[in-house]
Amino acid sequence: MATMTAESGPAHDPPATAGQDDLPASHPPSDHPRPHPLLSDAGDVAVAVIGAGAMGSGIAQVAAQAGHPVVLVDAQPGAADRAVERLGATLDRLVAKGRLDADQARDVLGRVRPHTAKDMSTVPPVALVVEAVVEHLDVKRAISRQLEGAQPATTVLATNTSSLSIDGIVEEAQTGHDAASHGGVSPALQRPGQVLGLHFFNPPPLMRLVEVISGSATDGQVLDAASELMRRWGKTPVRCTSTPGFIVNRVARPFYGEAQRMVEEGIADPATLDLALRGAGFRMGPFELTDLIGQDVNLAVGESVWRQTGEDPRYAPTDWQRALVREGRLGRKTGRGVFSYGEDGSATDAEPDEQLAQRLVGGPVHQDPVARTLAMLVNEGVDLVQRGEATAEDVDTAMRLGTNYPKGPFGWLEELGRETVRATLAELEARYPGGRYRPSEAL
Repeated sequence: MATMTAESGPAHDPPATAGQDDLPASHPPSDHPRPHPLLSDAGDVAVAVIGAGAMGSGIAQVAAQAGHPVVLVDAQPGAADRAVERLGATLDRLVAKGRLDADQARDVLGRVRPHTAKDMSTVPPVALVVEAVVEHLDVKRAISRQLEGAQPATTVLATNTSSLSIDGIVEEAQTGHDAASHGGVSPALQRPGQVLGLHFFNPPPLMRLVEVISGSATDGQVLDAASELMRRWGKTPVRCTSTPGFIVNRVARPFYGEAQRMVEEGIADPATLDLALRGAGFRMGPFELTDLIGQDVNLAVGESVWRQTGEDPRYAPTDWQRALVREGRLGRKTGRGVFSYGEDGSATDAEPDEQLAQRLVGGPVHQDPVARTLAMLVNEGVDLVQRGEATAEDVDTAMRLGTNYPKGPFGWLEELGRETVRATLAELEARYPGGRYRPSEAL
């Protein structure tokens, strides 16, 4: 989605100064008798990227800059060719800025070949496919099955989904258009061990984080090889099971939801809440951020996580945000979202009440946007780890790199202390019963 992206749409601002070596590499690859084919010389490892939109084009650029021959595929005639032309212009800008020399840029562009295909069986054989099409389970399932039927048995099939279940893509399904077109049952993939998630963040050439997502049947050697390959591409991989929303898009839900609920309650206006949270170290407040991401994109991810968790009240989207989307107030891209935007893209009506922002922080818990947000972020992080879906180190790394938070949930837990977090959640649960603020067993 995905600009500031946790959502794989428009994405979170790329970190300005972090280097590739300032974080410890997590999950070093296991020792295997022979290297996985993905870890051969880059020039011998062909990559296909399905979808020539912003995400797919960015992923293709990253792979080509790492030395791989790349096939950029799109179903729309001319889309892949136009994407390659845009890539050429991007590389020219990098040359002008001194980040590449002209020979390097020419070599990178020469590695990317456009390919138009409505039927994925025409995609040439490759070692790795990264599917980056619309966030729709039916579409991803059908494309993955076509690719599996046409590619060699050794080909790794990766999806760039930001929140959909890997198992939902590979397993038999009895709902949706794909199932209907197959007599009521969408067939399961035959090689689920070769399928995983590689969730890049937008824009892929700048954002360091990649979530490496395992389905229940994904082969461990495939996961290790894909993680190492991401390091070779200059990325920081974190590992997660196929839990709804994975790490970033699940843990981040309260950052948006708490602020929206406080506006619904009339506690403060959006600009004031944004100011209070920026004061706590967040680069952007939740309202300016969702306007940048796109209210429709942010809501769609929230709805997906909520549905996949059985409509858990922790993740329930707000009617307030649904109303924005219904009214077409999608953010900067439409000129109006929470705020209104001028021709230069700046908000024209985001005027905070500085004195109110100062009074709210440190006041009663239900009126303190920082206390509410941090307690919920910590609760989400520790709960995810307690369920065995990721490590604490990977959760903190993911939230710092994927959302530019000043700390991860475990960093805040160390700062605040378990008692403070538990007490904050208990006070909120007493005021707003229903399960949204129930504390993790790990607290």
